[in-house]
Amino acid sequence: MKCRITILCDNTVGPVSGTMGEHGFAALVEREDGALLFDTGQGLTLLHNAQRMHKDLHRVERVILSHGHYDHTGGLWPLLRSCGPKEVLAHPGVFAPRYVGRDTGERISVGIPWDEEFLRGQRARFNLSDQFREIVPGLFLTGEVPRTTPFETGDAGLSCDEAGCHADPLCDDQSLIIRTERGLVLLLGCCHAGLVNTIEWAREATGVAGIYAVIGGTHLGFCSPRQLDETVAALRRFDVRKILGSHCTGFQAAARLAQELPGRFHPAYVGYTLEL
Repeated sequence: MKCRITILCDNTVGPVSGTMGEHGFAALVEREDGALLFDTGQGLTLLHNAQRMHKDLHRVERVILSHGHYDHTGGLWPLLRSCGPKEVLAHPGVFAPRYVGRDTGERISVGIPWDEEFLRGQRARFNLSDQFREIVPGLFLTGEVPRTTPFETGDAGLSCDEAGCHADPLCDDQSLIIRTERGLVLLLGCCHAGLVNTIEWAREATGVAGIYAVIGGTHLGFCSPRQLDETVAALRRFDVRKILGSHCTGFQAAARLAQELPGRFHPAYVGYTLEL
């Protein structure tokens, strides 16, 4: 079945006239049997960009939240308010408190800005699970990704308490897997679980070895030099044909990927479309 992925929210914009960028991510997945939204950005640009690109979000039946950070969940309320009830698929930990430290020592909340009761009142129908699952034929959610790769250590600056005493493992991080004739396509929010962990889990859970493309936030903009080195080597080993970096991939990591994997890496900004 043909599928189209369109980036609606990202830190940067492409050539589509009048679109806007924000620190966040959202992608629209369209197939012949319907449409779903993967993440919602901060909420500042989702509806505007969809309108500029002539994408009708009333058609979206399901919303997937990759994890519970504000820059992936903040657009959920504006979407519900403008486009009506939606089924929302997420990990049970999506509403956990989240904090990040600034250079000043201040810690600020970066969790989902709306509580579950409020969103249910706005006609969100939550479908929460931490398990790998097929949501429609050929589309899967990873569920909680096993952390087995030694060099993917997570982000030490994130905590689940305001005092910063308890590191946030972001167990709710999950990605969307699309099975195609060319191989698997992974749609990533931030990939806090680690890009290599996520690829390995997708291959194991689906039984499909080939990875055609990864698209979305890779979190390589926040990783160590060793992790970036190991990730580049793994992408070669997995023979990933397309690496389409968004959001938290970061300029330096993007430049490295473009240099090391020529012809395979491309920035996926607002308006970028991948046809499958």
